[in-house]
Amino acid sequence: MSRETLQADVEGDIEAVDNVLRITRIRVHYRLRIPAGTREKADRALATHATKCPAANSVRGCIEIDITSEVTEE
Repeated sequence: MSRETLQADVEGDIEAVDNVLRITRIRVHYRLRIPAGTREKADRALATHATKCPAANSVRGCIEIDITSEVTEE
């Protein structure tokens, strides 16, 4: 995928937990441009992304991750 077909906006929240700063939440919003007729495949990949992503798996249970997406078929 190229920069034109896959973009992501990522934000995080840092809070004091027991007087220690911690990242408590990460929000990822993907913007995908996909070929016409591939929506089902893209939706399946997005639905399983968090369970397959090494970074998400590394922080599971410690940091909440919210993943949303905007998909455009071309």
